[in-house]
Amino acid sequence: MTETTGDIRIKAATTPLGLFVYTLVYGGMTVLAGVLAFKQVQLYPTDLAVEAGIFAFLLLVVISSTIAQLYGEKLANRIVWWGFLPLLLAALLMQLVLNLPASPEMAGGRAEDLAAFERVHATIWRVWAAGPAAYIVSLLLNVWIFSRLRGSDENTGTVSLMIRGAIASALSQAIDSVIFITLAFYGQFPITNLLIGQILAKVVLSIVLVPFLITGGVAFAKWLDRRKG
Repeated sequence: MTETTGDIRIKAATTPLGLFVYTLVYGGMTVLAGVLAFKQVQLYPTDLAVEAGIFAFLLLVVISSTIAQLYGEKLANRIVWWGFLPLLLAALLMQLVLNLPASPEMAGGRAEDLAAFERVHATIWRVWAAGPAAYIVSLLLNVWIFSRLRGSDENTGTVSLMIRGAIASALSQAIDSVIFITLAFYGQFPITNLLIGQILAKVVLSIVLVPFLITGGVAFAKWLDRRKG
């Protein structure tokens, strides 16, 4: 039976508000993570560093785990896969913008700004290439571990949620760091400090911060769903 326009509208109207909001945020974070990754941030007072995309990527972990908790593993995996779409569109638009001629005003009066923009974004192709590889492996792994640790349907208390979130995030983000740092930066500069710092930071944040973010994310999504009703 062919689905009518009315059927589609009914389905759209019954989509949980929490799922709708988190899907929007998820798409934005997939793009932002790649842009932020160009800068390495020092882990003071050490010489270790992290790429700044870690902050957006941790939100992807939190959102995917929240969706798996409330709406199911299958839907969480689907959103992870569709997260490639904003990444692809962003990469294509970036190439388009880089190849379009700058305005006379910018080329003549703001040449330094133009050169900085083109220098950064023209050399970010390895980041854009490494991001999807690390993204799909780590986030699918995060959802899988998070869901497997859930066990029975009764195992959904706050403490269980926090522990599962921490374990799934720490393991998946350690693997993400190895894949991303190696593909994006190997050969450009010594990556040992960045790799160690990245793994250390992600594991620590996964244990210290992610459990509370997931707990808050689940509570906020439930609040949004009730609000819509």
